[in-house]
Amino acid sequence: MNDLWSQLFNFTDYGELLSLVRNSIFAGAVLGVVGGLIGVFVMQRDMAFAVHGISELSFAGAAIALLFGANVVAGSLVGSLIAAVLIGLLGAKARDRNSIIAVLMPFGLGLGILALALYPGRSANKFGLLTGQIVSVDDPQLGSLLVIGAIVLIALLLMWRPLMFDSLDADVAASRGVPTRFVSLAFMVLLGLAVAVSVQIVGALLVLSLLVTPAAAAMRISSSPLAVPLLSVGFALVSVVGGILLALGSSLPISPYVTTISFLIYVVCRLIGARGSRRAVSQAG
Repeated sequence: MNDLWSQLFNFTDYGELLSLVRNSIFAGAVLGVVGGLIGVFVMQRDMAFAVHGISELSFAGAAIALLFGANVVAGSLVGSLIAAVLIGLLGAKARDRNSIIAVLMPFGLGLGILALALYPGRSANKFGLLTGQIVSVDDPQLGSLLVIGAIVLIALLLMWRPLMFDSLDADVAASRGVPTRFVSLAFMVLLGLAVAVSVQIVGALLVLSLLVTPAAAAMRISSSPLAVPLLSVGFALVSVVGGILLALGSSLPISPYVTTISFLIYVVCRLIGARGSRRAVSQAG
């Protein structure tokens, strides 16, 4: 039991170790803001499945880049953008989109596993692409993550109103002159960028914990167009930064901590939301 506890939580020399993950904390904070905001639209557009599909192609791109000694972030970006554009162009309808994602997911996962099987380097590098690496963010990677995060945030703010309109009622938005096709494709590109940078921290298999769960939790306790994005960002920040700080004191990857915090936040919000709904029903009766 003591051995298990020491694996989960061991804060010996924590102060010295904290300086080693400064870049990861900065990157995690950026991901929290990006993931929290874009996750709201993911939920409104019912595209949680698309996040997982894009992450598999992002993983494949990163694994291929690792195999050939190329930049892993660039490989991840290429894979994400290819998946995002394909889904955006071919999946206008929900049924078509889900079919395309179901085809892309096993292909991307199989291609990534093949690349990792052929990679002769350290096994930690292979494992990190799936589950995240706490000390993997160096200065050049942090710079690229900050640039990509800024691009996504600025683009989201610029297209916030038409994107919100299109997400809530695409038919009415089209009749009011909103270029729904362009908006949908632009959103998919932004989602691809967000997935690619998230893979570098939490791994390809658990991207949903940043891009879906915080927004889903926020929507359980509020329907305000202002409160939901703010809550979602707050929940995502707590999950990823808290996960990094806890993982620093253990020998485990970051992803179990991030996903556990994110899940607990969702459970608490769901309980609060259910209690509020029962109270509203009793007052109405």
